[in-house]
Amino acid sequence: MFFGHDVGVGEIYQDDNIRVTATENTHFSFHQGKEAGRFKSYSYRFEVPDRVIGFTGDTGFSPKVAELVKGAEILVTETSSCDERKNRMKDDGIWQAMTEAEREGIMRQATQGHMGLDNIGKLATEAGVGKVVLSHLTRRFKSQDYEPWAEEVRKHFPGDVVVAEDLMEF
Repeated sequence: MFFGHDVGVGEIYQDDNIRVTATENTHFSFHQGKEAGRFKSYSYRFEVPDRVIGFTGDTGFSPKVAELVKGAEILVTETSSCDERKNRMKDDGIWQAMTEAEREGIMRQATQGHMGLDNIGKLATEAGVGKVVLSHLTRRFKSQDYEPWAEEVRKHFPGDVVVAEDLMEF
């Protein structure tokens, strides 16, 4: 049986083969009222002898995450499209049935709690990473082709952008 526990930020593990550093990201930072501060989400930096790998987890753009992944050879990032999500809700009539407060909440969660395509490119450029791997892909509704999303990231990042597939190795 496995029991998880919160290890916090900073260096969270080190041995002869790996050093792992964490920072809190923005995935839950938009919560207000009694939910504020209740949940935590982290991004990680894995340093091994031949490379550095950054892993965003679920997060919006964050200067803390940009600093954490600075200079990483590979950035594995959660990937979503706020516009596509909003347009799907409009097509389904869900958006029109929502109150203004519900719409604002959805947009806050989508933009502050998740990595949009432009922010992925901007984060990668700011951090000077070598390669971006688009992972934890938000489901697309009209197509399962994620290459257009990679193209959107490339508008803001001049390096290599790869759409992750199961069992890929780098």
